Amino acid sequence: MAPRDDRMLTVLQKVAPGTNLREGIDRIIRSGKGAIIVLGNSDQVDALVSGGFKMATKFTAQRLSEIAKMDGAIVLDEEVERIIYANVHLVPDPNIPTAETGTRHRTAERVARQTGKPVISVSESMRTVSLYVDEAKQSLEEISSILFRANQALSTLERYRTRLDEVSSALSALEIEDVVSLRDALSVVQRAEMVRRISDEIEAYVAELGTDGRLLQLQLDELMAGVESERILVIRDYMPDRRRKIETVLADLDDVAPQDLLDLENLARVMGFDIDDGGIDQPLQPRGYRLLSRIPRLPDRTIDRLVQQFGNLPRLMEADLADLDDVEGIGETRARTIKEGLTRLAESSILERYT
Repeated sequence: MAPRDDRMLTVLQKVAPGTNLREGIDRIIRSGKGAIIVLGNSDQVDALVSGGFKMATKFTAQRLSEIAKMDGAIVLDEEVERIIYANVHLVPDPNIPTAETGTRHRTAERVARQTGKPVISVSESMRTVSLYVDEAKQSLEEISSILFRANQALSTLERYRTRLDEVSSALSALEIEDVVSLRDALSVVQRAEMVRRISDEIEAYVAELGTDGRLLQLQLDELMAGVESERILVIRDYMPDRRRKIETVLADLDDVAPQDLLDLENLARVMGFDIDDGGIDQPLQPRGYRLLSRIPRLPDRTIDRLVQQFGNLPRLMEADLADLDDVEGIGETRARTIKEGLTRLAESSILERYT
């Protein structure tokens, strides 16, 4: 499944263990039957329906399994609250490409592609469940298998998060000493992106596990705390073209292939750096967003004004109380808070780096 496919995650939640739809699917499998279930009705779906009968009746798991015994396709509403059609024959465009071999699965994939509605195919012979959403396919697995792979991914995420914290702390110390290179900044971006992608994979497991994924979700939330803000702040600190939107850079990073994520030079180009002059070891100066964001109760508007006034972190670190007080919206009390906060961050960063 593609990273961050929110539509697939939404559909997975509808068929997760503990839902009425999943209970109905399990009943179909236990009874030794198969089924095609379309999630959502529309004019495009109506155009493919032949035969059967219209029900427009309340959805229940038992009713779904009973209707499946008639062997035709079933159409539900998008909220899985009502059964719209039962025992219908679906006639999608045969020219729509499909990699499936079984008749039921071929029909399900073509209907999903032609109508844009999610389609579930329950195999009678293989006792498997396939979910088709647009161009994507997801096979539903046993809970034990999903939990095993989810725990493996969670263990990997813990190691990657530890490494992210290490390179982030190292970057903070280098910023204080004003000896940052492009390589140092890119290492944080790289690790943050790796952590985020593993998190996306676990999110899919959580959605597929339904009520059984609650503990996994709590662990994931704890491990991901602050990762997205760190990722954004590093980009704001070092993005060479300030006219470029943060959202554009984040979208470009999303598009980087997993194997290309290991290449720091490739990441540098994505962020807009010219590596022909100095390579990835060229010196950089942060604007100061990361460190300023770590000062408690400092509003984002004040941080923006400080960066605009001083331009980079070294100048900000050298500023005295009077310089800080001159910034619009910063009085004597807040100027002292900023100065003391930056001093504490500098001391803790250097101490952590050399102990």
